[in-house]
Amino acid sequence: MKKKIEKLFNNLCCSQCKNSFDESSINIKRQEEGLTVISLECKYCGKNFGLAFLGFNDIDVKNYEPLDIQEGPEPINYDDVIDAHRFIRSLDADWQKHLPK
Repeated sequence: MKKKIEKLFNNLCCSQCKNSFDESSINIKRQEEGLTVISLECKYCGKNFGLAFLGFNDIDVKNYEPLDIQEGPEPINYDDVIDAHRFIRSLDADWQKHLPK
């Protein structure tokens, strides 16, 4: 699973030192059915990029193509981050009810 997750980040680099991410940059924190929680940290400069919640059990990344980020939703803003923080903080043991079926 870790090698497959690494492929999702192989075209990205650290915003601080510009070095590429590799397998040692990814730490799987939790794995459940339908959810994998990872942390991402640059192994060169130590910058921590926080947690990512990935909603899959297994992923086919053989033909993975990075998304064209020229189009898409507006960038997140301060209010979006606060709203997400409040939502995550309020989750209880029944948090899976919020995941799409």
